[in-house]
Amino acid sequence: MKVLFVCLGNICRSPSSEGVFRTLSACTADSAGTAGWHVGKPPYGPMQQAAKARGYDFSDLRARQLSATDFTDFELIIGMDDSNLANIEALRPSGNTTSVRLFTDYAPETGMNEVPDPYYTRDFDGALTLIETCARNLVKEIG
Repeated sequence: MKVLFVCLGNICRSPSSEGVFRTLSACTADSAGTAGWHVGKPPYGPMQQAAKARGYDFSDLRARQLSATDFTDFELIIGMDDSNLANIEALRPSGNTTSVRLFTDYAPETGMNEVPDPYYTRDFDGALTLIETCARNLVKEIG
């Protein structure tokens, strides 16, 4: 399965989700942002530091912007919050049926309806904990 993780800028939540998911699964994964502000930049430094403390290294990832071709290149597109989902759906090509889900759909036990953006909350560890929970449950669901 090919999975794309999407957040706003593609420097915190989605690259972290990609990195954690790649560690847990043999599936193909990538990440993108709905906005193009950070295209070509590595994940945000404090996010990388929090991830390294848990044994993840995303330093090779670079931000890119979501494109219409992602709907044919991936079987599952996962947004981090409702705003991401709305922006993803706005880009969906007519007639496309690619599955689009909220990442926290894979962790209903947390009671969270989004992965909070640590760029603003500054809670990098909390975001990673939630991402790890969602990623483990996603791996269980898709096999």
